[in-house]
Amino acid sequence: MPFVNWLKRNLVVIAGLLTLAYLLLPNVIVTVFSFNKPKGRFNYEWQQFSLDAWKDPCGVSDLCGSLSLSLQIAFWATLGATLLGTLIAFALVRYRFRARGAVNSLIFLPMAMPEVVMAASLLTLFLNMGAQLGFWTILIAHIMFCLSFVVTAVKARVMSMDPKLEEAARDLYAGPFQTFVRVTLPIAAPGIAAGAMLAFALSFDDFIITNFNAGSTVTFPMFVWGSAQRGTPVQINVIGTAMFIVAVLFVLASMAVGNRRNRQKA
Repeated sequence: MPFVNWLKRNLVVIAGLLTLAYLLLPNVIVTVFSFNKPKGRFNYEWQQFSLDAWKDPCGVSDLCGSLSLSLQIAFWATLGATLLGTLIAFALVRYRFRARGAVNSLIFLPMAMPEVVMAASLLTLFLNMGAQLGFWTILIAHIMFCLSFVVTAVKARVMSMDPKLEEAARDLYAGPFQTFVRVTLPIAAPGIAAGAMLAFALSFDDFIITNFNAGSTVTFPMFVWGSAQRGTPVQINVIGTAMFIVAVLFVLASMAVGNRRNRQKA
């Protein structure tokens, strides 16, 4: 039968589209309910179309303050984890030293360990050190658990690099610094960028580790969790929709730049 043959040929594509639709369904619901005007405190049932929340996204007390705090923490955590993770990745790939295998294994522990265990361990560490819980303890904790993801992403990229390119640069009388800046770093850049974006997303989205080590500081995920107990404002859906749109535009822009570079090389 023609239909059966067509289905067999496009089964993988259909499965991929269905999976993508399943993954995007929560984002669609968040977007739709960002235009809702609920009658009560909870934005769980569709009542009436309205643009009020979009006109005043900071209309809820402390919402934009917590969002700004989360963005600041995510930015600095990404910067710190990317710098440290890149250096660690190069050291693990390019150099031989004692306990190198043990370090490689330890790098994966934060990714395999349950978040609640890491959160409790970090809280114990901070309390024993007498540190005041707040912005800095959150930042240190975020750098710590983002570091493993950056190292993994950058390490995979560095391991796939062809050492002959760096040898050619040295043969052309390029110094160590020039070789690194003009050859090594551009080749490793996609892995570094991937690790940085992953670190930013993980840091901004984290709740469990942040909740343990925040003290009285309230980040955006903590604000959302607290609001869900009292009533979910529509502005939360607005912020979520806006961030999803920004992420999609960023991905599309990256793809456009990549396609342009490929055309130029061709």
